[in-house]
Amino acid sequence: MKHTAKKVETWSGADPVCGMTVSEESEHRFTFDGVEYHFCGEFCEKKFAANPSSYLSEKDETQEAVQDHEHAGCCHSHSPGHARKATAESVATGPGTDPVCGMTVTEESDHRFTFDGVEYRFCSEHCEKKFAAEPSSYLSDTDQHQEASHDHEHAACDHTHSPGHARKATVERAVAGAVYTCPMHPEIEQNHPGPCPKCGMALEAIGDPLAAATRTEYTCPMHPEIVQDHPGNCPKCGMSLESRSVDVEETNDELTDMFRRFRVSAVLALPVFILAMVADLAPGWLPESLTMHTVQWMEFGLATPVVLWGGWPFFVRGWQSVVSWNLNMFTLIGLGVAVAWIYSVIALLFPGIFPPNMLHDGTIPVYFEAAAVITALVLLGQVLELRARSRTNAAIKLLLGLAPNTARMVRADGTEEDISLDRVMPGDILRVRPGEKVPVDGVVTEGSSAIDESMVTGEPIPVEKSVGEPLIGATLNGTGSLLMRAEKVGSDTLLAQIVRMVSEAQRSRAPIQKLADIVAGYFVPAVVLIAVLTLIVWGFYGPEPRLAHAIINAVAVLIIACPCALGLATPMSIMVGTGKGAMLGVLIKNAEALEIMEKIDTLVVDKTGTLTEGKPKLVSVEVAQGFEEEELLSLAASLERASEHPLAEAIVRGAGERGAELVPTDQFESITGQGVTGIIGGRKVALGNIKLFEHLSIDPGSLAAVAESGRAQGQTVMFVAIDGRAAGLIGVADPIKASTLQAIRDLHDEDVMVVMLTGDNRTTARVVADQLGIDRVEAEVLPEQKAEIVKKLQAEGRTVAMAGDGINDAPALAQAHVGIAMGTGTDVAMESAGVTLVKGDLRGIVRARRLSRATMRNIRQNLFFAFIYNTLGVPVAAGILYPPFGLLLSPIIAAAAMSFSSVSVIANALRLKRAEV
Repeated sequence: MKHTAKKVETWSGADPVCGMTVSEESEHRFTFDGVEYHFCGEFCEKKFAANPSSYLSEKDETQEAVQDHEHAGCCHSHSPGHARKATAESVATGPGTDPVCGMTVTEESDHRFTFDGVEYRFCSEHCEKKFAAEPSSYLSDTDQHQEASHDHEHAACDHTHSPGHARKATVERAVAGAVYTCPMHPEIEQNHPGPCPKCGMALEAIGDPLAAATRTEYTCPMHPEIVQDHPGNCPKCGMSLESRSVDVEETNDELTDMFRRFRVSAVLALPVFILAMVADLAPGWLPESLTMHTVQWMEFGLATPVVLWGGWPFFVRGWQSVVSWNLNMFTLIGLGVAVAWIYSVIALLFPGIFPPNMLHDGTIPVYFEAAAVITALVLLGQVLELRARSRTNAAIKLLLGLAPNTARMVRADGTEEDISLDRVMPGDILRVRPGEKVPVDGVVTEGSSAIDESMVTGEPIPVEKSVGEPLIGATLNGTGSLLMRAEKVGSDTLLAQIVRMVSEAQRSRAPIQKLADIVAGYFVPAVVLIAVLTLIVWGFYGPEPRLAHAIINAVAVLIIACPCALGLATPMSIMVGTGKGAMLGVLIKNAEALEIMEKIDTLVVDKTGTLTEGKPKLVSVEVAQGFEEEELLSLAASLERASEHPLAEAIVRGAGERGAELVPTDQFESITGQGVTGIIGGRKVALGNIKLFEHLSIDPGSLAAVAESGRAQGQTVMFVAIDGRAAGLIGVADPIKASTLQAIRDLHDEDVMVVMLTGDNRTTARVVADQLGIDRVEAEVLPEQKAEIVKKLQAEGRTVAMAGDGINDAPALAQAHVGIAMGTGTDVAMESAGVTLVKGDLRGIVRARRLSRATMRNIRQNLFFAFIYNTLGVPVAAGILYPPFGLLLSPIIAAAAMSFSSVSVIANALRLKRAEV
């Protein structure tokens, strides 16, 4: 709905967007046509700034603007008698009252939700969604409703009823609506942070990484389906949730907490360990007054805070895993530490209940030192793991750090002002001074300079930019000064899209992860079963003291097993690999595309815009007898001006350069795959390929042979007919990209067959293919046939990638095993593709394939290590080496090995940063 407001000569005191009365102290202002307008909030200020004239027209539309503004996502009651502002007294849960904001809702409302047999009606979709997410929270006491009403009133607009209040309310609302997921289990989603119910990892927030200031979501590195709006632990694996909204200077509360617990636990566990070792191995070193009973009480006093406070997060996560029946590493850790500590406490307090043969110096052996040191070592492992995991987001942090914080706006009166980046609107004129970063995406309107785009495209050579040339936000200006017009701002910029794509790709799951998921599902129950069997076997058949040996070996089995390493093997490599690709100008849409890329054996490429520059030029004009070149060019260019084909633009531009006059066209018609027709100045004009002439029953005469000669030179030749007669030929050539030849060679070195698709004549296509060494050519292809050719290649058993840049390439991109879009192409093509090349350079495909190979190799290394580690570690901990060699694995050593297993997997994943692609 169009927002308009009353035309004013001087500011009337009312917000011109929503009609609210605004005080002169409002910080939201905008000067237009010599008048400074004040606004209720930033929401209205930005809307007005984007198109001031639309808000300064007729009076009767002001009321419409107010009404629309009130319904735009908030429930403000700005107009008299508009009873939308709920109070604690007016809120009543029932079918006729919005249970979220307390408004009275008519029966005609389209927003409804049935809960517990009652159908509730809502004032808007906003309230309906909030209620549907958690109905019980809106059907309790008055205080909850009052809070819901207050929140609802401030949900989507930035009205400043008191200074700074609105912005705070908006931020709080955004955080409350966040979703959290687990990196290992993306099916887990919730509206608050916490542990993953499956693996126990801390959930990480899902969302736009650029929106970190207003929305933070948390998800689990191992279960990306776990999503919530506050930090905590993954309910699946128990790992700490990580923020999905990456910030350049983010803090990791989970790391801070774990490090604090580790420091305290290490200080207390060290003397426990030393005391126990001296008492066991060199009791003579102890003072004679210090009895073994006293030593055990000292160990109890030092170890108990470590276990109960330092290890509390492990017990919480372990308990949650049991309740939700998603057994994970914290199930094993919690069980193992609890068994060691509880057994020791019982032995200390009630030694008489144990068999006499277990007595040693009048006491029962205790394992306080094992419980304390295991807790400290696991905490150390968590600290190291959290630090290593934070490094996997380095690519996104680096990308976020590229964007400048301010832009220099040039106003209509010639004055200039530095403004924050979030205030830049499309259409603003900005100055980019030498050495500064380009603030947003746009085009050059004045000046020229060399722009370093390496931080976004991965190409080190600066690109010369002049008037009309596009600029990419966050790239670095050279020595020239530019004026630019902003076209894409905020989340629409290329940098924002890159960050968003990388973030989403890092949370996606590769098909290879399914194997790890299946194994992990059986792993923890199997380990618990092995621990029970170890307890039984050692309890009945082990050496004396049997019970002590049984408990300590069962604890070692529980502690050494680490399903976390298995779960992290794939996600960590995917995070690092996709991040590295982004820094090279190769954007991976999801993990599946990254995995398949290494298997690609056939690459299908569209010629125009992929192999070539996509900027054809008019190179030749042949005129039939009885016609003039100027006349031919004028009519052809006038006809093509109405066409959207890339070749049409080349003809129009070339005709203009040769001085041809363009005139209006009537009855324009585009015939797919053939050409265009129309009437110009009463003359019937047709332009297209030979099929068009056949369709119109026009004899090309000698022009057919001339056309073949032009095609042999690599030109795309079009026939022109005037009043039903062949009038001439127009030749257009599209230069091959400088990097294409090397890219084709590199692809052949990778054993990839290259197939070229083009709508051009077969002769022209063959010339280009021979120049580049392309293996197979499909010429004279209609747009709808491209996907069919991809299907045909797939039917031959080939794994096909398709590279294209146009809207007509989208079906083929979607059909291919992996679609590859040129970053210089259309948004539709990019949406259909699994890989986007920011630079539009085919060498990026080679990089993507090598990156895929390196990433998958890294994943296989991680999985192998995790499988072998657990396959060997659990039997050794159970005591399989005791009969032949008399060797037992101490629970303390098992804890150290378990803690470093996950760290080693992450460290291996980080090696991808140094991979040569």
